[in-house]
Amino acid sequence: MQFLGTTQTASYCGPRKASGFGVLPPAVQAPVVQECYQPYYLPGYRYLNSWRPSLLCKVSDVQTCPDEGTTCRSPLRPPTILPVLHSTLFCRYSPCDWDQTNQLQIGGAEASRLWAGRLMGDSMRLMQDKDQLTRQMQEGTCRNLGQRLSDINFWKSELSYELERLLNENHGMEKVKRRLECAAEEVNCPLQVALECLYHREKRIGIDLVHDNVEKNLIREVDLLKCCQDQMRKLAQRIDIQMRDNRDSQHALERDLEDKSTAQFIDEKCFNLRNTSDCISFFHGVEKVDGTISVPETWTKFSNDNIRHSQNMRANSIRLREEAESLFETLSDQMWEQFTNTNLAFNARVSEVTDVKNKLQTQLAKTLQEIFQAENTIMLLERAIAAKECPLKVAQTRLECRTRRPNVELCRDIPHFKLVNEVFTIDDTLQTLKLRLRETQDTLQLLVMTKCRLEHELAIKANTLCIDKEKCMGMRKTFPCTPRLVGHT
Repeated sequence: MQFLGTTQTASYCGPRKASGFGVLPPAVQAPVVQECYQPYYLPGYRYLNSWRPSLLCKVSDVQTCPDEGTTCRSPLRPPTILPVLHSTLFCRYSPCDWDQTNQLQIGGAEASRLWAGRLMGDSMRLMQDKDQLTRQMQEGTCRNLGQRLSDINFWKSELSYELERLLNENHGMEKVKRRLECAAEEVNCPLQVALECLYHREKRIGIDLVHDNVEKNLIREVDLLKCCQDQMRKLAQRIDIQMRDNRDSQHALERDLEDKSTAQFIDEKCFNLRNTSDCISFFHGVEKVDGTISVPETWTKFSNDNIRHSQNMRANSIRLREEAESLFETLSDQMWEQFTNTNLAFNARVSEVTDVKNKLQTQLAKTLQEIFQAENTIMLLERAIAAKECPLKVAQTRLECRTRRPNVELCRDIPHFKLVNEVFTIDDTLQTLKLRLRETQDTLQLLVMTKCRLEHELAIKANTLCIDKEKCMGMRKTFPCTPRLVGHT
């Protein structure tokens, strides 16, 4: 068998001989069978692969006689053959080839006819099924669009109702915000007084620059006043942020309403489209482009979340207003209480400093007496040290003279031992007296330094009393009234 598109040439003809026989006629080529099905493309779907049959007609190979050049000549064959007889024997098909080829052609034609009949029947049923399916899908789409329009109308009414309630919520927040800002400004006056007191107390000297109860109360008062201001301002900022959140929620509702109105218009237009409408057209590949960003569940959840977010914003606004009223009362009481505690701490500190100052004056008088006695003791010790120098010279001179004794007379006798012992004893006495003199001198120096410190401390205490009693307490005489602290001016 040869495939379609190839030629079939007889191979049993030998090469041309020199005997002059006639040239054999060329073998007839098998007929080329073309495809009998032409593909049909639907309008607008030129890129879809259409079905077409793959049945190709084939021709059978004919049995060829052995080649003359490769066949062994029989010894009984006549030596000579006439040209006409040679052409008759070797240039024709056999009856078997003829019958086989005809049977193949008849069988192939019958198979093609049966296959084409089945295909036509299946095609008619397929067209009927697809027409029915297309009508059902179009009717279902119309029902779905109608339901979709109903859902859009429902959510539009819900969004409009919530938007109206949200617009009325921001008006109540503005008054509370203004009150908080006014109250925060009123706290600046007592805060400035407390800071001035702290700055004045920084001018204290030495040990009086202590972190005492007054400074703790002042710092606590400053922190409290700043905290009150911060709380008021932060609450005002929270109210402002809440108002912006309310406006954001309002914009979200308005945008959702606008989107739903646009979607309603488009869906109504799609709902009214029919097969006979003029505005329909082909849009190649639009079914392959999925530009959707939501599903029905997320679409419903989006509008529901917008409404819930708006409700939460309104609830937060109510809580903020209640928190502001409570904050006004609480902060006013705390500021008055801390102002009173700081004044009491100032009075107690002034009493403590006065008492310490009196004690320091007493210690200064006693220190002066000790300095006088230490100076007398030093004078006596110096005299005692001077009195021991002569005996030491005598003993050392005796020892030096005895070292010049000749020969065996240089004996280590009892006088030698006594003189050595005397020198060591006097020297030890001198060292002891000198050590005590240095200790007494150090003590005198310590007493002098103590005297200087006491005098310095007395000056420090006087400066502290001046700062606390005169400067600080002189400023802390007034405090804003309660109505001004709660924002009513």
